[in-house]
Formats: sequence, C-alpha cells, structure tokens
Amino acid sequence: MSVEKTKFQCHRLEGKVAIVTAATLGIGLAIVERLAHEGAKVVISSRRQANIDTAIDSLVKSGICRNRLAGIACHVGDVAQLQKLVDFTIEKFGRIDILVNNAGINPVFGSALDVSDEMFDKLFQVNVKSGFILTKLVVPHMKKTGGGNIIFNASFGGYLAGPGIGVYSVTKTTLLGLTKMLATELAPLNIRVNGIAPGVIKTKMSSAIIDEDTGKPALLGNPMDRVGTPEECAGAVAFLVSSDGSYITGETILINGGGHARL
Repeated sequence: MSVEKTKFQCHRLEGKVAIVTAATLGIGLAIVERLAHEGAKVVISSRRQANIDTAIDSLVKSGICRNRLAGIACHVGDVAQLQKLVDFTIEKFGRIDILVNNAGINPVFGSALDVSDEMFDKLFQVNVKSGFILTKLVVPHMKKTGGGNIIFNASFGGYLAGPGIGVYSVTKTTLLGLTKMLATELAPLNIRVNGIAPGVIKTKMSSAIIDEDTGKPALLGNPMDRVGTPEECAGAVAFLVSSDGSYITGETILINGGGHARL
C-alpha cells in the first residue's frame, strides 16, 4: 500500500474536516497547507474561484492529495454565501470539525476620526460579524459529531493599536473578547475557541510597511528583531486545533517575536 508523502511528520488531524476563510494567500494558505498535511480535509474559501483553483494546484504540488481539498467562492460579508460555504462543506466531506475565521481587511489608513461611517461598518462586518455568523452556522454540525475547534485570527494590533490603523485594531480587539465569550458558551458542547494574534508577518498586507532593503518595518519593536512568516502562524493554529491543545480554550496566542502586549 502506498503511503501519502507529507511535508510535516505529525498527523494529528486525521479524519477531521476544516473550513478556512481567506485561504488563497498568506496566513490563510499556510494554515490550509499545515492542516491538510496533518491529515485534515480542508475547504478553502476566497472571493474569487480562480484564486481558489490556483491555490489548490499549489497545495497539490506541495504533496497534498487533491481529494483532501475543495474550494468555493465566498464573500464573507454576505450571509447567504456563508451558508452556502457551510452547505458545500457538508455535501463534500460530510462534517465540520475545524473553523478558521481568517478573513480580514484593512482598506483605510489614517486617523480613526476620519473613517467614514460606511467604512467603519464594513470593517466590523468583515473582520468581526462574518466570523461570528459563520461560527453560529457551523456549531450545529460540530455538536452532531461531539465537538470541534474554532479559531479567530486577531492581531497584535488588537492589543496595541498601531498608528493609522485605529479602527482595524479595534475590530481585532473585539475578536479577543469574542473568543473568550464563545469559549465559555461553547465549552459544554466540547467546542474549543481560541485565537492567534500575529504581529508583522511577511504577507501582501504587510508589504506596504516593510523596507525592501532591510526586510523589516522601520519600527519593528520585538526582541527577535525580525518579521514572522505565515508558516509560523499556521503551526500555532495546528497545535490549537489538535488534541495537543485539548485543555486550552478562550486563549489568544501572540505570534510577535516576543513583543509585549496586554489589555
């Protein structure tokens, strides 16, 4: 019998099914790769199907069997599309064990007081409300199978708002509270809820603040004196949703090179 070649040596997620939003680039794509290499079947969502298809092709090249992967276009700001994402996952793989709410936007830069009402609402709709609604949609399916894991991708900015990204940071602060609240409510159902709070990670979103010569922002401010990688975020997620994290809920792991943060 042939043995599937996997990039990672631990197989903690065999038999599990995961949904990852905003999963075709950066942190989202790295999370999909890690979960799938650890044995999970993963549904990828993003706004454009072409990007999903490209991502799946790249994941297959990394050694993941194509039948472990599926994808569907989904605008997380549209409740009907969120329901379609859940229905697609059940049709394709029959269950949902893991939800990674990774989708987030930061389309404005400047004083929080200059952010329009429309943009304020859009930031909270995508960064906060979409993940909350998707959680509500997957919980009944997790309950049927005896439990599950939910992850919110917050940010170091949720603890300490950076200049020019005040409203974005407040949406991430909200995710810290949402994680704790949902962890308490869902613990009786054996559903754990945790988060990650990345600092500056080498992604398309952070490219605007990273100096091309040094590979770092002008003011990085962490003891390790470097930016992080999407793979370092993915490893934390894989730990939290595996049995290795079975006594952890309501926590958010800072992935920030040792930078201090507290509320």
